[in-house]
Amino acid sequence: MSDKRQIKIFDTTLRDGEQSPGASMNLEEKLEMAHALAALGVDIIEAGFPIASPGDFESVREIARQVRGPEICGLARCNDADIDRAWEALQPAENPRIHVFLATSAIHREFKLKMTPDEIVERALKGVRRAKGYCPNVEFSPEDAARTEIDFLCRVVEAVIDAGATTVNIPDTVGYATPAHMGNVIKQLMNRVPNIDRAVIAIHCHNDLGLAVANSLAAVENGAGQIECTINGIGERAGNCALEEVVMAMRVRGDYYHCDTRINSQLLVPTSRLLCKLTGLQVQRNKAIVGRNAFAHESGIHQDGMLKEPRTYEIMRPEDVGLTKTDLVLGKHSGRAALADRIRTLGYNLTPEQVQSVFNDFKVLADKKKEVYDGDLVSLIENQLNGAVEEEWSLMDYTATLHCGTRPHVTVTLQKGNLRETADSVIGDGPVDAAFAAIEKITGVSLVCKEFAIKATTIGINASAEATIEVERDGESFRGRAVAMDSLEAAIKAILNATNRAQSAKRSELAKS
Repeated sequence: MSDKRQIKIFDTTLRDGEQSPGASMNLEEKLEMAHALAALGVDIIEAGFPIASPGDFESVREIARQVRGPEICGLARCNDADIDRAWEALQPAENPRIHVFLATSAIHREFKLKMTPDEIVERALKGVRRAKGYCPNVEFSPEDAARTEIDFLCRVVEAVIDAGATTVNIPDTVGYATPAHMGNVIKQLMNRVPNIDRAVIAIHCHNDLGLAVANSLAAVENGAGQIECTINGIGERAGNCALEEVVMAMRVRGDYYHCDTRINSQLLVPTSRLLCKLTGLQVQRNKAIVGRNAFAHESGIHQDGMLKEPRTYEIMRPEDVGLTKTDLVLGKHSGRAALADRIRTLGYNLTPEQVQSVFNDFKVLADKKKEVYDGDLVSLIENQLNGAVEEEWSLMDYTATLHCGTRPHVTVTLQKGNLRETADSVIGDGPVDAAFAAIEKITGVSLVCKEFAIKATTIGINASAEATIEVERDGESFRGRAVAMDSLEAAIKAILNATNRAQSAKRSELAKS
């Protein structure tokens, strides 16, 4: 049994993270992410803000019903309607938590709330007591705590603990703090609040100055027992403390922090990739822990050291976070069993039917390129998972005519059930634009392209192409993603994926009405 202090991981990917522009998820996607977070080993999942919208309420309620293991948390402002709604959503959870918050800093008191310090304390106490009447597990957050006068912060923290708060979270809401500043705030609370031992002190840091992880670690050094964070650090503005970074910092530097978590670190990379797939938000190549270059070495000096002893230039093993030490090369002669084993090693749990579908795609790809790398395989797996949406339209054929100095011509043939339709040759500003117009002409689905990106799945000139697109229809956003050896084929399939998602959402909306 480890003698290290256990730090709780409170994951707010589905609440604070999902609020960031471009990161919204539908119910099925949130459930998939919640199950992945449970498998990862987070202690608490903040599933959403139930009163914010009917969709948020439904997501929190379904996660509370279906996800077991972590505590399931819902956010609420310190008012009766929010707290009542949060409890209504959380009731199915085996271990629910209500998280109430109220701003405490002078700037928020004066300009946002227009309340006196005494009124703030009274409102906070009322909120905690109402939540406590529903649920024994209550968290309180003094919003903008990092900019709150320390004397008043101590007063608020003591009062809400007396009222029944079991966790008190100290947010750096606007990413203003520095490590020394945040460490001192926690230290003062630990020393000055007489009933501090009756609650877990948590930390919630934003990354506006790039200090969220450092500030969270400084809080832990001074007694905080819970870190609020998100996968890939997504969140409002510049994001939140990145779960994978703060977890691995404590694990690699256990000699310094003497702390650890319940996180299964070998699932960090698969969980990161899942979030990228669900949101379309990719991490930068040099992102710590989960970035494509995190364990890549190009410098000759570094490569020489790595060959002699990996610890010369790597402070953790790639395997520790869910990467393989070297890409396993698969070819057209590889069998289903070897592929299934590789899929499991990469952290994916597929059904036999999904494995068979990936195997079929793998064989097609292996005939087109000599070697299939892990990056190619991950793309095939995620392509399979991404294809879970009902495919109303599927690609049967396409042709493209491109000449230097002239506009491209693209013809697309799609199939819907037994119906096969071909668009007339369409002229566009580029081949993707032309394909987009052709698909719109066949399907009758008018979409506005907001973002489009295409990248290689692995290194080398024969790497597969991965296309992602974000489109909008009647104010609602949809994402599409696809992988193919040919970049235009990947683009066409991504557009189709987004089109089918938009159509599926329309059918669901009509069914409800």
